Amino acid sequence: MKLEWWQRAVIYQIYPRSFQDSDGDGIGDLRGITSRLPYLVELGIDAIWLSPIFSSPMNDFGYDISDYTAIDPIFGSLSDLDQLLAAAHDLGLKVILDLVPNHTSDQHAWFKQSRSSRVNQKRDWYIWRDPSADGGVPNNWQSEFGGPAWEFDQLTGQYYYHAFLPSQPDLNWRNVHVREAIYDVMRYWLRRGVDGFRIDVIWHLIKDDQFRDNPPNPDFGPGRPPHEAVIPLYTTDRPEIHDVISEMRRVVDPFPGRLLIGEIYLPIERLVAYYGHDLSGVHLPFNFALLNTPWDAEHIARLIDTYEAAIPPGGWPNWVLGNHDRPRVATRVGEDQAPLAATLLLTLRGTPTIYYGEELGMQQVPIGAEDIQDPFERNVPGLGVGRDGCRTPMQWDASRNAGFTSGEPWLPVSLSFRDTNVESAQRDPGALLQLYRALIRLRRSTSALVFGNYRPISIAKDILVYAREYAGERVVVALNFGSEAILATLWPYASAGGRILLSSRLDRRGEMIDQHVSLRGHEALVIELGLETASSRS
Repeated sequence: MKLEWWQRAVIYQIYPRSFQDSDGDGIGDLRGITSRLPYLVELGIDAIWLSPIFSSPMNDFGYDISDYTAIDPIFGSLSDLDQLLAAAHDLGLKVILDLVPNHTSDQHAWFKQSRSSRVNQKRDWYIWRDPSADGGVPNNWQSEFGGPAWEFDQLTGQYYYHAFLPSQPDLNWRNVHVREAIYDVMRYWLRRGVDGFRIDVIWHLIKDDQFRDNPPNPDFGPGRPPHEAVIPLYTTDRPEIHDVISEMRRVVDPFPGRLLIGEIYLPIERLVAYYGHDLSGVHLPFNFALLNTPWDAEHIARLIDTYEAAIPPGGWPNWVLGNHDRPRVATRVGEDQAPLAATLLLTLRGTPTIYYGEELGMQQVPIGAEDIQDPFERNVPGLGVGRDGCRTPMQWDASRNAGFTSGEPWLPVSLSFRDTNVESAQRDPGALLQLYRALIRLRRSTSALVFGNYRPISIAKDILVYAREYAGERVVVALNFGSEAILATLWPYASAGGRILLSSRLDRRGEMIDQHVSLRGHEALVIELGLETASSRS
């Protein structure tokens, strides 16, 4: 089977502010990332995805872009990015940039022109509306970061729409000139050598052209962020979005081997529509379902089956366990389950994405009120929506500031850094880092884990067992979500037993098993079976 590089790849997300600081200002930068490429090669990943590095006032830490074709000085220069691209490509690594086309900063030249006058040629590049009959906001659309999604502009007497901060006005993607301007941005970076884009909030791009009120959410209750009071029926996932994404794809396709990833928080049955008609959409609509699914065998097995059944013919699956917006996986599932989570991520069918520090078991860091940086938490305090805790500095060693910076880090370093860091994990044969490396090596050397189909074998209380099959090669993955030892049966699928390739505890390699296998609490096993025969298929 011939696959594109991104179908064989393991992607690694870097939050540039927090990965490695090279100049002592307490903020990570491009030179810092370049200096750490050998670590990523040793880890075994194939591509890095960089959260936004473009010029920005940093009101939302780079997701408010003021110039799409310039690098923000806190991250370095265009030359620094070119050097990173060259060094990464020399090492066999791809580089994916984070593109934010839904909105700009209010400091972007486009918006400055748009708000200067109602008759400016760029007025319609953003979404402007007159006040309602009572002089208030045009409708009930809500900002994701709290409050109405409309900001009044005194100069021109109209409101502009912002799905996030008031300093992040939404572009009008119904305007063909806006679309062409963003496509030119994409071509600029593709010609410069980037290997693809992760498209931020891609399901937000098109809004209802009649500006109808969103319906109330009957499930809204105390403790939920205020924007969830309404269902975003008219502000997200509009039918016209798929025409726009097809246009994006046509921008990318003339550049061989480039990748489009879409950030899409939608139920699976709506998510898979973003593959597009005849696969003309994004290559990988990010599948975030593991971030919210209850962490037990039955729910996860049901999720996998639902997802596999929903993917259109020829579509390629993908899996995500963590990112810069959600609490860290080691905190969500527990330290004991983190190795099992790694095994699940790296043995399911499709492209996995690792968030920086997951390979160390980095935990969510409590952030004191005096250290809060996230505008979401500042706008909606007390609900636990803050994202700072998953964005703290990478833990490289046990020295001051975990080896991240010689200065004062922009966010506090976890108090666990002296025990949980790259340097100590490299010396510890039982560290989680060693498991990640072993799993990635195993993926690379085992055709069934890259090319193979997914076949559920059994679910029993805390046990999930599935197989990956390709060209007669069969690999079984057995996961114990419980704390007690348990016996899993492979019968009748594995009538002749097999050999353990890897345990999440990094022992038992080469151990032979029969039709049953014993798993210790929180243990995951990857098992090689003999070549498939007619009797084993029956």
